[in-house]
Amino acid sequence: MESSDDEKDVNFEASIPEELGHHPESKGTKFVDDVLKGTNESCLDNFRMDKNVFFKLCDMLHTRGLLRHTNRIKIDEQLAIFMFIVGHNLRTRAVQELFRYSGETISRHFNNVLNAIMTVSLDFFQPPKSDVPPEIREDPRFYPYFLNCVGAVDGTHFPVTVGVDEQGPFRNKNGFLSQNVLAACSFDMKFHYVLAGWEGSAPDIRVLNSALSRRNKLEVPDGRYYLVDAKYANIPGFMAPYPGVSYKQLEFDPQDARELFNQRHSILHNVTNRTFAALKERFPILMSAPSYPLATQVKLVVATCALHNYIRGEKPDDWIFKMYEEEAVLRVEDSMPPLDGIEQPLAPVETQFLGIPFGTEELEHASRVRDAVATEIWNDYIRDYATIDDVVVS
Repeated sequence: MESSDDEKDVNFEASIPEELGHHPESKGTKFVDDVLKGTNESCLDNFRMDKNVFFKLCDMLHTRGLLRHTNRIKIDEQLAIFMFIVGHNLRTRAVQELFRYSGETISRHFNNVLNAIMTVSLDFFQPPKSDVPPEIREDPRFYPYFLNCVGAVDGTHFPVTVGVDEQGPFRNKNGFLSQNVLAACSFDMKFHYVLAGWEGSAPDIRVLNSALSRRNKLEVPDGRYYLVDAKYANIPGFMAPYPGVSYKQLEFDPQDARELFNQRHSILHNVTNRTFAALKERFPILMSAPSYPLATQVKLVVATCALHNYIRGEKPDDWIFKMYEEEAVLRVEDSMPPLDGIEQPLAPVETQFLGIPFGTEELEHASRVRDAVATEIWNDYIRDYATIDDVVVS
């Protein structure tokens, strides 16, 4: 039996930050004004970004004519309503109580802001730069071996709410209703590209195929590549680890070039885990299966990724990014419900890869490129150990 709206929201104050639950008489305008005139920490906690970043975003949306003041609600309050909802995962009823507006008003401004952010989102997704990422250039574990690498690609699952008749395709292999989202990440924890909305049951490689073949497609610069994990094939533009070789929990004594390559590959590819974790930390609504139309749920993924990039660009040292910047963080799988488990294929992914038109010669070239990287890493590793042994002996 479904609960009524009244029953669902009896304890709405438990979901509102503690300092707000004690002031039910506060009107939305006063609350927003107090936060924006208060400390940066208060703005970060309530609206998920620094005050200066918040005001700059308001100005951008206003200047472009995407949001406008109304008689009752100014642009800063409209954006505050949206950020408060996505940053605290509150039901509309609870937000009504805090801002003192009707559900229709809250919903209208939420959707207006969502559509405004979607309109400018392409400005926040930038393709890879032509130079070598500093995270590679400045680390002898990765340079010069991965100098042509521009980032990492991976998929994740976000819970969705869909009608009973639509649930079949969205039920993933672990039994959860989800959308399968593919993202290309830079090594400084930004999103180059995001494709949302695929059903949870869709194979990751099919989602990648869609990203490479659609009109607004994932572009890989000539001669460059992204790192992918074992769910994907080693194909032109995407370098996968060697199949069948452990690489997540290697000790410090790899036995051959493939093990050492997979270890270094895993450390670099881990940026996708950290980037998704920072996104989910800032916008918990993504992990809640919000009861919006499916199209809105898909927009929310893209819009929050765009906001993630915007905040990273304006305030790269904000507290959420600092939590996830170190590579040692999240070396294990996401602690959320097991939506993202890797399904190990019975045979190497390369032999099962279908749908993307690469010929045998192109696939063999991609394999040779990976082998060359692995060999160079291994040769230097052996040489360095030999040098250490010589020093010890002498």
